[in-house]
Amino acid sequence: MATDSEHQSRQMMPTNIRVMRPDDLPAVYDIETRAYEFPWSRGIFRECFRAGYPAWVIVEAGQVVGYGILTVAANEAHILNLCIDPDYQYRGLGRCLLDALLFAAEQLGAERVFLEVRKSNRRALRIYLAAGFKPIGIRKRYYRSHDSREDAIVLSMENVSKN
Repeated sequence: MATDSEHQSRQMMPTNIRVMRPDDLPAVYDIETRAYEFPWSRGIFRECFRAGYPAWVIVEAGQVVGYGILTVAANEAHILNLCIDPDYQYRGLGRCLLDALLFAAEQLGAERVFLEVRKSNRRALRIYLAAGFKPIGIRKRYYRSHDSREDAIVLSMENVSKN
């Protein structure tokens, strides 16, 4: 259960988080390719944008330093991608952006939020668990890896507005 201060942090979008615009896509793709060994393609980002998926960027000193993309349907949201520029990690920006995505999901009518995280991504897993997500399953061989495929841990947060 979130504390009052954690819940208050989700009451509104921070001023340094805004809706993603088409001209943000080059910066977003640059962050993606520097943060992940197996990044999304430019085409995936363009398709998410064209499909109208809710997406936000976090900005520091006028520069996009992170982004988050989700889908919402049938009272459920799915965080598709959340990434902070490697040069800006360890500053709490990931948690700030996660809280903004959860606020947006709630505002869009989601009662439950899902996401997948690489089994090896312990840092992200800690952030999600601290935010109130619970592991609900494993997607075998979900992510590309150097050894062929890596499992994903599926996480869920129920009753988003109460967390």
